[in-house]
Amino acid sequence: MVAQMDTPEPSAPGDRLSRRTAVGLLGSAGVGAVAVPLLSAGPAAAAPAGAPAFHPTPDAGGASPVLGLHLTFGKDPSSQMTVSWITDGPVKRPRVLYGTLEHGLGSGAAARTRTYTDGKSGRTVYVHHVLLGGLRPGTDYYYLASHDGGTPDSGTFRTAPRGRQPLTFTSFGDQSAPQVTWSADGTVALDANSTPATMDIVTGVEQVAPLFHLLNGDLCYANLDVDRVRTWNNFFANNSRSARFRPWMPAAGNHEIESGNGPLGLGAYQAYFELPSTETDDELAGLWYAFTAGSVRVIVLQNDDVALQDGGDNYVHGYSGGRQLAFLERELKAARRDSGIDWIVVAMHQVMISSSDANGADFGLRAAYGPLFDRYQVDLVVCGHEHNYERSLAVRGVVSGSETLTPNPASARTDDIDTSLGTVHMVLGGGGVSGTTNQAFFKDGTAKVITAVADSRPSGGGKRAATYVREQAVWTGVRDIDHPYGFAAFTVDPGRFPGDTTRLHVTYYNVNKPHGELSVFEQFTLHRKRSDGRG
Repeated sequence: MVAQMDTPEPSAPGDRLSRRTAVGLLGSAGVGAVAVPLLSAGPAAAAPAGAPAFHPTPDAGGASPVLGLHLTFGKDPSSQMTVSWITDGPVKRPRVLYGTLEHGLGSGAAARTRTYTDGKSGRTVYVHHVLLGGLRPGTDYYYLASHDGGTPDSGTFRTAPRGRQPLTFTSFGDQSAPQVTWSADGTVALDANSTPATMDIVTGVEQVAPLFHLLNGDLCYANLDVDRVRTWNNFFANNSRSARFRPWMPAAGNHEIESGNGPLGLGAYQAYFELPSTETDDELAGLWYAFTAGSVRVIVLQNDDVALQDGGDNYVHGYSGGRQLAFLERELKAARRDSGIDWIVVAMHQVMISSSDANGADFGLRAAYGPLFDRYQVDLVVCGHEHNYERSLAVRGVVSGSETLTPNPASARTDDIDTSLGTVHMVLGGGGVSGTTNQAFFKDGTAKVITAVADSRPSGGGKRAATYVREQAVWTGVRDIDHPYGFAAFTVDPGRFPGDTTRLHVTYYNVNKPHGELSVFEQFTLHRKRSDGRG
């Protein structure tokens, strides 16, 4: 169950920091945790004007520390950013001070606190979200997250540009969390989904230093673990090394569906992330959303609504009653009509293309999304689900007479691809989880598609049995058979004048064993004409 509590605004003078104090707190690099005295537990209004914001009070300790600091974009990434963190218990006056290095941490905003009670352990988790607004486009900010009685933590971020500007974003899915845990019998155990790549890939993203990162579902696999709350905590502790400096924008996958956590099982995910959702139903809030960065419109979906495969703790197919699909069509129509948007990117978890003998492509996604992607010329779809790397040729429509709605290749190019001809799908499921599938690719030019599932789950437990149909994988572009882990980086070249060609330069990096160093697996380019050249 997800609850929400409001906390008062931190408006007292004592909540303001000068430029000198800000530099001292953040350190010369402006990154990482800060070491400062504990915040006073007393009301801010009691502090005299000009008093320091932080001063030691021996009786103010004992509060839960700031955990898992992470960022997400607001509805306008050029002017809004949400700062979020976790505590193990309730805290007083959760808030954020923020500003630029030139002007100090002169602004403050109060947090809204969400809670959920884990249906497995009965533990209540507190997540604090602060929406920062009125920010300047393309500007670097420093911030300090705090609450009474706890040591603050800090980070930096850059707002998105407004209008056509170069920018870089990254993407992967299927990460898990690095951890050892307690087994049910009380002995120490390694979580079955953990690998060192779970940590190495975060370091890799930071080497690229993108404006934002797309995390394509199956974030930490908490639903499979004995201690789900511990898994989420470890996930955020690991990713905070990057997510405190740039927004990590998630899509919920099937493993975010946890038994006992809300009507759909997505209550933990909805509590941990504050996302730019327009959905008014609390049960559906944050499960799909969209945002614009520069000339890129990103649309994020939760695929279990239309996917046939039974993959979560609960089978929730059809849960939105068509609301998500209607949202998708509205967004695609508006984006393709917008003369300021060139690129339409869809981020989701389950896949429409896969030539791996693992989960397979999902007929439900092809039937629901395929016609919309074609009609509105979606440029790029990034997914996870299969624990390997694969990308398609540009596809548009379906192969005539295909019972599996096989995507039809519109071009044979794999190096420089015109996305006005068709959509490129990228499977980026090498985010760190064990059980990789790069050795499971079919070698005979075929693929499998889930076309149906059983009406119910077996009485003894397990998932609904799936029906698979084989197809010729005529849409196959490039596959990485040798490396299980990696991520993609996308750099926008916006072009120079109305109607010019804009390009999206793509690099897929392998994250290599045993030390996590990066190497380039492939590079290619997507291109299309800018939308501001239309008559």
